Amino acid sequence: MAVVEELIRVEEDGSISFGNDSLAEKTKKSDFEVNGDLYKVKTFSEITKLEKNEQFVYESVPGTVATRFQAAEEGVSFYVEGAQDANITLELEESTEYEVIIDEIKVSDMKTNLGGKLSISVELGDGRKVAVRIVKKAQ
Repeated sequence: MAVVEELIRVEEDGSISFGNDSLAEKTKKSDFEVNGDLYKVKTFSEITKLEKNEQFVYESVPGTVATRFQAAEEGVSFYVEGAQDANITLELEESTEYEVIIDEIKVSDMKTNLGGKLSISVELGDGRKVAVRIVKKAQ
């Protein structure tokens, strides 16, 4: 299974990869700059959390490795790996409907709460990498 040894990095396509669920103790990296934005990642076996400009972006319980993470107005996409199934919470636009697509299969439509949070469960383990796309539905 892949880990991000440096905790967070920028990929050639401009996306970011972060997380290391193999760590026994919480480890963090702050003030990682990408296109003028500052990212902070905290990660270990129990949780992985990403913030952008001191605002919540991503959290998984237990910890995961997210690769090719891209966020835009129309949604979020990334690949995720972990030792076991994970609950992932994302910060999106508040009170907005999104399509949840896992491994190119539409799983459901979900609406964010007033705080903009959306939570999904992903089946992981056995070195499996899962593609996740959360796409804003047309109004």
